[in-house]
Order: sequence, then structure tokens, then C-alpha cells
Amino acid sequence: MEIYLPIAGMSINLFLVVGIGALVGFLSGMFGVGGGFLLTPLMMMIGIPPAVAAASDSNQIVAAASSGAFAHWKLGNVDFKLGLVILFGGIAGGTIGVQLVKILRSLGNFEFVMKVVYVLMLGLVGTAMFIESLNTIRKSKAQPSAAVSAPSEAKLGKLFAKLPLKMHFTRSGLHTSAIFPFSIGAIVGVMAALLGVGGGFIMVPAMIYIIGMPTIVAIGTDLFQIVLTSANVTLQQAWVNKTVDVLLAFLLLLGSTFGAQFGAAVGKKLKGEQIRILLAIIVLAMTVKLFLDLVMTPENLVSLAPAKGGGH
Repeated sequence: MEIYLPIAGMSINLFLVVGIGALVGFLSGMFGVGGGFLLTPLMMMIGIPPAVAAASDSNQIVAAASSGAFAHWKLGNVDFKLGLVILFGGIAGGTIGVQLVKILRSLGNFEFVMKVVYVLMLGLVGTAMFIESLNTIRKSKAQPSAAVSAPSEAKLGKLFAKLPLKMHFTRSGLHTSAIFPFSIGAIVGVMAALLGVGGGFIMVPAMIYIIGMPTIVAIGTDLFQIVLTSANVTLQQAWVNKTVDVLLAFLLLLGSTFGAQFGAAVGKKLKGEQIRILLAIIVLAMTVKLFLDLVMTPENLVSLAPAKGGGH
């Protein structure tokens, strides 16, 4: 069943789009990640223009993260003061990122830059996760009765606490500089515009291991900023670059909503280190695919030639 996507300017199988959303939702439910860093590359692989894939992914992230943010708010797991500092950084970064997308599209280099950034980002994240998970599995086999060690204390916390613009964040129990939360928010904002990701896989570890936030509060606060940062990016992408395909985002959200339920059920049956190493393998496989797309000769060389006159 074919459906026409007006902003993407193409017809595509309805069940293929919903199926991709369900697949990413399944992985999100199983691994506890937003899935944006997987969804955008998958959309590109089925022919969705990169700019439309990233912008539409940001749109569906708004809806997908809203329910999680609301649930954590009811449980008291959101540090709104710290979340607003991160959000201000996210708005600044998102604005810069949207303008960067506009420039890169005008130069015709957006897809190349996007894939390079994805290869570097996913490669680093996937490798780090794979090594950490493999070491954890080896230790658990060597010492099956040993208790799981708690996360190490934030080693850089004291360094950032010495920076100016100190603020007290009551819910997180922190008294630290606002510079780092603002800066990491800005980085995530740029990535949201450029790659269509929520940035939770960067934000949560940074908040836990660098500034020392409690894990559950870090997750709730991250979801809070993801909703508003992604909403800002979505609106700007729609206004400036005209790349948000609401129909595409809705179909993806529809599929991911159902897929997440099954993924969560499967995830409960796996150990934490097993979940992480499976996710690392998927991320590295995606990295290899995008890298091959960059270095291999395109199948259709004619498409690279000028429309008229051939050329050499």
C-alpha cells in the first residue's frame, strides 16, 4: 500500500514506514534508549531525503518523549531548574544547528556531513559500549557471586564546581557551575538539528558521571529537556528549512508506540550487560553500513553527472 509523503516528495510503502517505526520502538523499549540515532539512518536507507529524515525524526521524538517526561514529573524525578539551564543551551544550539543545516543544504553537502558525523558518533559510542559490556560479562563470569559495583564518583565534578556562575540545584543535590549544563545542552541542540536525535545517550552519562546527578533524576530531567529542545528544533526546521513531514512523523510514532511495548517485555528477560552489548553490536553494524555508503562507488553514476551536456 503506497502513501505519498508531501514534504519528502515521494511515495513509499505504508507498512515499510510503520514497520521501521515499530523496529526502532522495539529496540527503544528493549534497550531503554530514544532510538533517534537509529531511526534517522534507517529512514535514509529506505530513500527518505536526509534533511527530511532528521527533521521528521525530531518531530516524532517530541511526542515519544512527552509521555516519559510526564511520568517522571509525577514521580518527582525532574530537576526543573537544571533542566531549564540545559534547555537554554539546547535552544541556542538548536538555532545554530538549523542554520547550519540550511547552509549545508545550499552547498549540497548536508548528506555527506551528516553521514560523517554519524559514523564518528556511532563508532565511538558503539565501541565504548561494546568494550564496557564485554568487560562486565567477563568479570561476572570470573566472579559470579560478586556484587555489581556502583558507578564511580563523578571525577570531573570538582573541576566544574570551580567554574563561575555557580547555582544550587535542590532536586539534584548539586551546587555547581551552570556553564557545563548549558554547554552540553547546546551540543545536544546542534545534534538534534543536524542528526535528528534527542541526545539522551550523551546527556544522561554526562549528567551522571561528570556533574554527579542521581541516575533517576538525570533520566527524568533529560526527558524534560528533550521534549522542549526537540520541539524548538522541529518548529525551526519547519519554518526555516521546510523539512518536517508530519505524516511521516505520525506513521513512525504509530509504529514505535506498539514496538516499544514488545521491546520492554523482551528487555526484562535480559541482563543489563547483555542488553548493552546487543545495542553496541547494532550501533556498530549501523556504523559500518554508513561508512560503506561514504567510501563505496555509487551504483548510479549518472545521477552524479550534470543534468545536461554530460561533462567529463
